[in-house]
Amino acid sequence: MGKPSPEVDIARNIKTVEWLKAELVSGVGILLKNIFRGGEEAVLDALSGVVVTCYVLARRLGLSFAKVDARVEAKIRLNITDGHETEKWYGDLSSLLRYMEDRPR
Repeated sequence: MGKPSPEVDIARNIKTVEWLKAELVSGVGILLKNIFRGGEEAVLDALSGVVVTCYVLARRLGLSFAKVDARVEAKIRLNITDGHETEKWYGDLSSLLRYMEDRPR
């Protein structure tokens, strides 16, 4: 079996992007339901699914995982500087930044 034509590959990529967008919306809906219903495992499963979908969607849009990580880190730093409410009230963003900086790469 030969390699698909460029047209087929482009069409497949477009279809995959559309599917991932639907998965993202569905995943957020599942997350919201699981938060309401309770259950740590269900919430963790839904949250991790949303994160994975975002990374895969980024890749299908031509963005590297490293670029996504760098932008997330930059956004965290910006929100700390701008005084985001969760940072002011709980220090969540500083904790997340420390976690990201301390994890092995």
